Amino acid sequence: MPTHHVMWWTLVKILSAVTFYSTAIEPRFVARNDERAVIPNLPAAWAGKRIAVFADMQVGMWWANTDAVRRAVRDVIAAKPAFVLIAGDFVYNADSSVVDQTNEVVRLIQPILDDSIPVYAVLGNHDYSLMNEHSAQENYVAHRVAEGLAKAGVHMMDNRSSVLTAPDHGADTLYLVGVGEKWAKDDHPDDAFAAVPSAAPRVVFMHDPDSFVKIPDGAAPFAVAAHTHGMQVGIPYISDYLWRHYFSDAGMGVEGWQHPHGDTVNTVYVTRGIGFSVVPARLHAFPEVTIFTLTAR
Repeated sequence: MPTHHVMWWTLVKILSAVTFYSTAIEPRFVARNDERAVIPNLPAAWAGKRIAVFADMQVGMWWANTDAVRRAVRDVIAAKPAFVLIAGDFVYNADSSVVDQTNEVVRLIQPILDDSIPVYAVLGNHDYSLMNEHSAQENYVAHRVAEGLAKAGVHMMDNRSSVLTAPDHGADTLYLVGVGEKWAKDDHPDDAFAAVPSAAPRVVFMHDPDSFVKIPDGAAPFAVAAHTHGMQVGIPYISDYLWRHYFSDAGMGVEGWQHPHGDTVNTVYVTRGIGFSVVPARLHAFPEVTIFTLTAR
């Protein structure tokens, strides 16, 4: 066989193997990442408690990664968290099937609710059927997703705060702050933080990490976001560079801990999420469930 035919056949085999791995193998595993969340003024009753975070389920995407969602749900329940945060993108291209997709989402997360673990959520861009940024204030899809989740028992937190009480310690409270979706032009930190005392301990979450830069310095010592999927192809250094320079308006990184604009107080953790967008593949960007242990320092 001529040399160039051998090289071509070798390339075909390599590409076939990579395609198979990135579509059929890696997306079906869920990485559990354990992290510490430092929250100033955290009450003693909350210290050591755990919270679980996941996002980007994208139910409705062709070849949707629902098997990984089920694994993520099992991991969450096994961690026995005080509460769960789901940071948006429940559905995908749901204009004509939003009710069915939302019902499927509820079925997938129902075991968490059945275990009496409180679940809090914000919407993502796909929950507005947005593939780019524009105003979507009166959005049928987003309304139905939020309505369906709330009816199931999920606490919707877009641009809201809530006071959480530690189990068996009624006086030891923690604020939870949710920020709305950036692409829908519904991320309003001023509204979200309006009822939060300046020194109160708080957990902050949002879908798009670019929303984080709108939060005043010092207001979010610990926050979480999603949206990036780890770019679905996690090439070391290159994926982060591409995300910062071509996909993030604020220069945010693609995953992990971020300290934007040199702020030494505000900190956000960006999760890779679970599902897909555009292409049903992940390579070196495993679906992620993150378990945070709360600590005062």
